[in-house]
Amino acid sequence: MTWMNENIHRHTFEGTILPDVKTIMSDVQRELPKQDNKLKKFLKDKIDDLETNKRELVGVFGKTGAGKSSLINAIIGEENLLPSGDIRACTSVIIKVEANMHSPKYEAEIEFITKEDWREELWSSINFFIDNADLENDQEDDQENEQEDEQEGDSNFDPTERLSAVYGEEWKDKSPENLMDSKYFKEVPEFLPSKKKTLTCESAEELSAELAKYTRSDSKDSDSEEVKRWYWPLVKCVTVRVPRNDLLQHVTLLDLPGNGDQNKSRDKMWKEFVGRCSTVWVVTDINRMAEEKEPWYILESASSLMGNGGECQQIHFICTKCERLRDSHDQNRLKEQVKKEFSKRPKVKKHFSDDCFKVFTVSSKEFLEKKRLTPKENEIPKLQEFLQGLNDSHSETLNYVSGAHGILSLIQGASCRDVAGKKVDVCKDLEENMRRELDKVRKPMEEAYEAFEECLSEGVEKSKSSCQRDVKSVLYPKRMKGSAFHKILKCVVANGGTHKPKNRKQINLNAKLASHLTDSIDEEFKKTFLNQRECGPFNGVISTFSLGTKRLIEKYKDVELQLIFLQTEEEKTKMILNKTIREYKKTIYRGLEVKIGKTMKECYQNAAGFKGTGSLEKMRSTIEKHVHYSKDTMFEQAKDVMLSQLKCLKEYILKTLEDTLQKSIELSLKTDGDSLPDVSVELAEVKKHYKDLIGSPDEED
Repeated sequence: MTWMNENIHRHTFEGTILPDVKTIMSDVQRELPKQDNKLKKFLKDKIDDLETNKRELVGVFGKTGAGKSSLINAIIGEENLLPSGDIRACTSVIIKVEANMHSPKYEAEIEFITKEDWREELWSSINFFIDNADLENDQEDDQENEQEDEQEGDSNFDPTERLSAVYGEEWKDKSPENLMDSKYFKEVPEFLPSKKKTLTCESAEELSAELAKYTRSDSKDSDSEEVKRWYWPLVKCVTVRVPRNDLLQHVTLLDLPGNGDQNKSRDKMWKEFVGRCSTVWVVTDINRMAEEKEPWYILESASSLMGNGGECQQIHFICTKCERLRDSHDQNRLKEQVKKEFSKRPKVKKHFSDDCFKVFTVSSKEFLEKKRLTPKENEIPKLQEFLQGLNDSHSETLNYVSGAHGILSLIQGASCRDVAGKKVDVCKDLEENMRRELDKVRKPMEEAYEAFEECLSEGVEKSKSSCQRDVKSVLYPKRMKGSAFHKILKCVVANGGTHKPKNRKQINLNAKLASHLTDSIDEEFKKTFLNQRECGPFNGVISTFSLGTKRLIEKYKDVELQLIFLQTEEEKTKMILNKTIREYKKTIYRGLEVKIGKTMKECYQNAAGFKGTGSLEKMRSTIEKHVHYSKDTMFEQAKDVMLSQLKCLKEYILKTLEDTLQKSIELSLKTDGDSLPDVSVELAEVKKHYKDLIGSPDEED
């Protein structure tokens, strides 16, 4: 039986269990006594908390023409879902591809940027044109503009392109307020009231055609002549839902732009999504491998967001259009070449080891045409198996059934009498175990704090001595002079220190100033907050925390059911804590740059006010002076913010473990449960389902 057939069989099996157990828990919740008391409320809350919808995010990067859309289509078995070939999809739009588990239709949900965001973008665009007109007579600024060799994709569009997409030629000579008139948005009535637009279709091909005007910057097919307006500049994100697709049941594929967006809300969403990806696929065309720089630029520019600032565990470098690689020797040579290139990237290696990096060779065309290539020659089946593994490792069914088993055990155990003495003894053992285990958790967190304090102190000193040089490297770029840089710096200060010029690397003055601080803690941060979930943060000390319930079950058989509940409650608490830490560590890591940005905010606002002749030098001087006078406090403050956040995290972890488990102990072992219903039949049925899911009765504990 193939893995796909096994997968169908398994999901059919699980598909009958989950609805059955949900029905049981719904019935039990209704049978709980009506009188209000702590135990009843606790149980109802626990049943409500069983519902989880955890999804693994796989981010897919790739330059237009690299075969990214064709790859996604091939992997999920939907040849016509995402545009490919001659159609150029607008890479400013984030596209999420998920399974539709509630309908046999193909659906798309379009989320727009807010009208306030669009109004701000209109004002920025109009000011951009005004400033450019002013600069034409500025004799101080040189018109020379030598373009850099590196091209970084098509994720950014100039103001003319954005405005023309939405308004055609009607935007010229109109004020931003005039351009907000509802007559321009008749085709997208959901935009102004900030509602989501839903499209529902019978086929993937039909949905793709409907989505064209919301996701594409232009089109070379004949149908494009019928499209009068393109609304991609107004779109924040599109969620595409594919019916009956097991590979996407608990996995979302994110079709991502290369490196953020000029629009603030889209850029914020881009950073959030990149930080939440557990895996990143970088797609590149094998025919352009020799001169292709963008895949590596993407990895370098986003590595801190994915690694220490995110939760990415694996990077897959996917070489497309490999139908010409008929020889396994050529295939292996290509993979070795890519791995060697990866080893030369210190910015990426700070966050990811060689073990995290894998190379795949694929041919979407031949896979879709079902030509006879072996999995060794065409590794799309391997990528499918990888996605299936993500689904399996985060089984909604197992998590729900395990939690239900624990809750029913508590209800049944709480109604048992004549075990008061046993409860006192087991409570004493549990509380002693908890104090001992909390001390084990506290120690490595305090050691980590001390290590970070030492690293940051070194980073502060290096930042002070290097900040003037760092600022000059941004304010006086090589191969760019005069008015060309004036326009860019104007955007940098207007956007709080960051800007992504078209066809150039992103400028981030805040990150540049914070770079020595982040460099100082990168290694310690990666070690402390490992993204590999089998270990967990702080050397896995939270994952190994244990109240010793398995041993206590053997000692106190009379309260076995309550201890089974505490066992499941402990595991759930640790799972939630580890997830919370993964989220909070992103805030901690990015906090250095955020604090620098806040310190520089007034300086940027002052610099943004300069206009006309001499404004470039005034902007430069304002920034340089501010950094010079702030350097003795700015970096120390950033250090203090990170240390304060680490201290708060330590206190939160200890308090959550103690309070959550202490409450569970008290309500399960110190509260009268006489009025609770008999759920022995329901418990037996759920216990059977639980054993079936884990595969063996011996694995239950």
